[in-house]
Amino acid sequence: MRIGAVMVGVAAVLMLATGLALGPARSADEMKAGGMTAGDTKADGGKYAVATFAGGCFWCMQPPFDKTEGVVRTTAGYTGGTVPNPTYEEVSAGGTGHAESVEVVYDPSVVSYGELLDVFWHNIDPLAKDRQFCDAGHQYRSAIFYHDAEQKRQAEDSKAALEASARFHSPIETEIVAAGPFYPAEDYHQEYYKKNPARYAFYRWNCGRDQRLRAVWGADAPKEGHE
Repeated sequence: MRIGAVMVGVAAVLMLATGLALGPARSADEMKAGGMTAGDTKADGGKYAVATFAGGCFWCMQPPFDKTEGVVRTTAGYTGGTVPNPTYEEVSAGGTGHAESVEVVYDPSVVSYGELLDVFWHNIDPLAKDRQFCDAGHQYRSAIFYHDAEQKRQAEDSKAALEASARFHSPIETEIVAAGPFYPAEDYHQEYYKKNPARYAFYRWNCGRDQRLRAVWGADAPKEGHE
């Protein structure tokens, strides 16, 4: 669905473009290039941690976390389903139970899980059930996949705080569920916003993502097209 929508707008996209390995402990920049994971040792002897979120199109969920200080790596992928090693075609067809998701490896001494939750909430429509923006289906649901009891507590507390704030007049549909196996998406999906910036910008605009985020979050909405 998403690929087709992008290709339909190739001419508009081109116009927009013209106008517009484990080892010794490494730094955050080295980790981004080298693919370190949660539990790996930092230079100071501490450990990196992992968080997993689903907010619809994973193309649009990598940028806000990539731009967050303390995040050392994000990976677009699939989780929450029952079929091992699913492909994009299988997940997008809706038959595997997976959600398009992002796995976030971060340094807890720089950014807290609570701060990552804040980034997550402000980049989704929490009122939408089994869809996000123009993408419909259970594979595009919003969800927080917690990795331990503390993450579960913080996720539930953050959701409860939003519900108690009286900001919304509809129920929050975001799921909070235990994390399971995470399967990285195909290479062409990783950091799509960097590899294909014009097509990404067109998709994001055509999907109405930023317009809806402004409607949901008002002045607290992220900067358009970025985070």
